[in-house]
Amino acid sequence: MPPQPAPTTRPVLPPGTVTEPLGHALDPESFTPRLLALLSNALVWRESHELRRRFGLGTNEWRVISALAIRPGASATEISEFLGVNKAIVSKSVSALVQRELLVLSDGPRGSRPMFLSSAGAEMHDAMLPISMRGQELILSHVSGDDVERFNGLLHRMLEELRDLQIVERTLARAAEIEAEH
Repeated sequence: MPPQPAPTTRPVLPPGTVTEPLGHALDPESFTPRLLALLSNALVWRESHELRRRFGLGTNEWRVISALAIRPGASATEISEFLGVNKAIVSKSVSALVQRELLVLSDGPRGSRPMFLSSAGAEMHDAMLPISMRGQELILSHVSGDDVERFNGLLHRMLEELRDLQIVERTLARAAEIEAEH
């Protein structure tokens, strides 16, 4: 007689546990923020994997190199704001790039640290650029030239609205904190 599989026991769940999908949940196939996030994650993963394999650097280091290619002399704070990432991410990337002698730190006014690509950093930029551009090509291959311009304009407007909303939300949060203290 063949061995019988061990009986599976269903975990005991507390009363009120929801075990079926909610009828009013988001439709994941038509929820645009999810689709944009999936596309962005896939592009970043592809880019990061290739950058690490070929150069031993990741997407965050590439972003700093790329930003300094168009903003020489920017500080870590300026790069952080430009990229829309936490300053700690930029600082970690800067340390790795300085260690590899791809970045030069300078002393600036009032303790600022302007950053510049070294000649090796500029060469690394040129070597990494095609990998990043491949992601752009993957997206744009499905869109006409006029649509690209409209799409980018729409993305810029949405980003601006989100920045404005974040400013309002931060202001309201600060006001609530001050009110709570008194």
